[in-house]
Amino acid sequence: MNDIVVEIGKVKYIVKEDRRYTDTHEWAKLENSYIRVGITDYAQKELKDIIGIELPSIGRVLNKGEEVGAIDSVKASSPYYAPVSGTVTEINNALNEKPELLNTDPYGEGWIMIVKPNNLSEYHQLLSPQDYVELLKRTKH
Repeated sequence: MNDIVVEIGKVKYIVKEDRRYTDTHEWAKLENSYIRVGITDYAQKELKDIIGIELPSIGRVLNKGEEVGAIDSVKASSPYYAPVSGTVTEINNALNEKPELLNTDPYGEGWIMIVKPNNLSEYHQLLSPQDYVELLKRTKH
């Protein structure tokens, strides 16, 4: 899978082709029948230096679009949202010690949670990588 690099102004944003996206800048990656969730490169660059995150509890039931928690940066506290409805089965506890992983590796070690979806069709309704690129281009003009 290739990465798509979008240059807007003087900033380059990476969009991974192997996942889907929300218009609130979360990514969702289907892994077997579970969905790994994180924030996009665009989101981490907008937040700047991330200093903390409020993680959901394991077993929490999420509704698509629901505010899950907040990500704290030196600049602001910003909510993040559930890309799909389902149950949180795993969280990335490493973020409690190293929230900067959200900045340094948003698509890898900086993942936030894994959700067992209630309905996989919600995943397929998320933005494709190409649709997300178009969203970014519209956002920054």
